[in-house]
Amino acid sequence: MTLWRKELLSYAFSEVKVKGRNESVGYSVGFTVSSTVECLHWGLFTVMADALSFLEEDLSCLICCDVFTDPVTLKCSHSLCENCLKSFWKTQDVLQCPVCRKECSPDEPTKSLAFRALCESFKTRKPTAVSGDVCPQHKETLKLFCFEDKQPICVVCYTSKKHENHKCSPVEEAAGNLKADLKMQMDKLQVTLDDLKKTHESCMEQAENIMEKEEIQIKKEFEKLHQFLKDEEDKWIKALKKQIKPQDGKFKARIKHLSTQITDLSERMAALWQDMEAENIPFLQNYSDTLQKLKHSSVEKRPAEAEKYQHHSPQTMIFTTWARMQNLVEQPPVILDPNTASSKQWVSADCTSVQYVLKKVHMCDNPKRLFLGVLASQGFNSGLHCWDVEVRDNNHWTLGVVGETVYRKRLYRMDPKSRFWCFRFVDGKFKKGNNPGKAIDENKRPNIIRVQLDFEKGELRFIDPFRNKNLCTFTGGFPERVFPYFCSGDLATPLNIFPANKEKF
Repeated sequence: MTLWRKELLSYAFSEVKVKGRNESVGYSVGFTVSSTVECLHWGLFTVMADALSFLEEDLSCLICCDVFTDPVTLKCSHSLCENCLKSFWKTQDVLQCPVCRKECSPDEPTKSLAFRALCESFKTRKPTAVSGDVCPQHKETLKLFCFEDKQPICVVCYTSKKHENHKCSPVEEAAGNLKADLKMQMDKLQVTLDDLKKTHESCMEQAENIMEKEEIQIKKEFEKLHQFLKDEEDKWIKALKKQIKPQDGKFKARIKHLSTQITDLSERMAALWQDMEAENIPFLQNYSDTLQKLKHSSVEKRPAEAEKYQHHSPQTMIFTTWARMQNLVEQPPVILDPNTASSKQWVSADCTSVQYVLKKVHMCDNPKRLFLGVLASQGFNSGLHCWDVEVRDNNHWTLGVVGETVYRKRLYRMDPKSRFWCFRFVDGKFKKGNNPGKAIDENKRPNIIRVQLDFEKGELRFIDPFRNKNLCTFTGGFPERVFPYFCSGDLATPLNIFPANKEKF
């Protein structure tokens, strides 16, 4: 046996004083002899447990088999719980004692406050069968702690094969050391908790500041729009008044003339009604005069219609205002990325124009470069974006957006499944991707194509801004960031890109 195990055993088998004498506690293989004091304690506990067991039987109800609750006593001296007796009597036609079957009356049960207090006191003071510091297997005091199994053990457990070569310490020492280790870890966790709280407060403060700044910015932008609309409203009303003013005198004269005619006609009709209500002889005697009044009326037989005012249609007014409002919105320009341009797409120096060329432009190859077409330098994965493309009389062009992860070294399959959303003009026909084209009247051919991307709504629209007409729409959403796409197949006319808030027509 190693030295540290001997020390533990010597600690476990400590000497105890009994009646002023020192008696050593011994140990032999296969059995243990506890100290005299421990034997006395265990014997006393056993005697008390047996006595309490008998007492509990005497204080138990014969119906619910538990310690009495609100006990009552019958004349036959048998005691039961009040509720148990009432429940039993509900099942009986004749009231009887549940124990001796003697007939009873409803007034028999009597209560004893002292008996009730005794039962309640017994319930609260009833001891547990086994103390928590006793080994449940060997009924020995738990004096050691096994670090391998992380459980307190008794001396018998310590000498068994189950805990052989296990590191153990006295309970007090182990508890002290483990508590100290836990305290060190708790101190570290407290530092982490404090850091998290500080970070949380910082994030909350930052979020509040961002919210406040964004709210102020939103209010400023909408104040500009509200003021713009108010100014536009005042302008249209002022223009209306200016336009109507020259005709104001004519309207007033016309109104006065109509009022005079209404008055004269009303008076004549009243006189005629009066003649008609006269007696037959007077009516017939004055009939010639009445007829003359009716024929010689100065009122026009058919009054002229009121003059119509030629005003602007509400749609025209609203569209004009909407077009002017776009100048308030600052949109970032769409700039072409020359590093993505294919060999026959020539990009201007300011990166706002692309033109088709017959001779291939010498370019170094890179992963970003397309097999056909050119992309904008900035992609979009949120928000509402709009840009205009001047196509004029270009007879072969393709516009749209392309997914960020598509393979760029081959021709695109022109459909959303391939992450390519495009609108084309080829040989006088508009095409939605690879779908068959729709012929268009040369007089209705737009010079400007407005591309409007609403990423959150998952919508891409191609619009004729001059006629405010929708030409093509894609819906269904976008699975990733998309980049504006441009491709020209016309040698004579380049494609020019502008922010959508500038006048181009």
